[in-house]
Amino acid sequence: MKLTKFGHACVRLEKDDRVLVIDPGIFSDTRALDGAHSVLITHEHFDHMDHDALARLPGDVEIWTCEGAAAKLAGVSAKIQVVRDGDAFETAGFRVRTVGEWHAPNHPDQPIVQNIGFLVNDDVFYPGDALTRPGVEVGTLMVPTGAPWLKLPEVIAYLRDVRPERAFSTHDALYSDAGLMLVDSWLLAEADRQKADMRRLAVGESVTLA
Repeated sequence: MKLTKFGHACVRLEKDDRVLVIDPGIFSDTRALDGAHSVLITHEHFDHMDHDALARLPGDVEIWTCEGAAAKLAGVSAKIQVVRDGDAFETAGFRVRTVGEWHAPNHPDQPIVQNIGFLVNDDVFYPGDALTRPGVEVGTLMVPTGAPWLKLPEVIAYLRDVRPERAFSTHDALYSDAGLMLVDSWLLAEADRQKADMRRLAVGESVTLA
């Protein structure tokens, strides 16, 4: 399975000529959706769900998301499928389980929205905007590293709790170049401590997963 980072919170998975895209928001490259067979969306925020880009998808593409995000997809012709915590389904040849219900607390004046994490092929876990524990061992963790709701000690604690074989930074478009250097150093230090592959993928960079 090939995993490619498409900026900020968006990743693209490819296996056997099938394409699954997770959280294509307005900070990510819209080419992530080229040839997509299925799209997973953790929650409704614009940096994870670019409505205009999704509206251009053909009608045979499936979009799997929570009820709150689905309600904001008016005008999208793709097949909208609503899922909740604990659901399991297959889409575009990928096996997916959902974990979690709510976005991490953000601004005190903003309501907490629904947020679901996705475990793909029992390997790649994408929590969305929450430090949701997957509840099982995972090979690959997409770890949020920069957000108004997030602090460094929480990132490190999450990595040490989940203990994946690999962890790649997500939700990192808000950083300056200097900030990204800090992210790189944090992940490198934790990779050395856990003897695991933990790092930030550059936009457009791909890795091959077993």
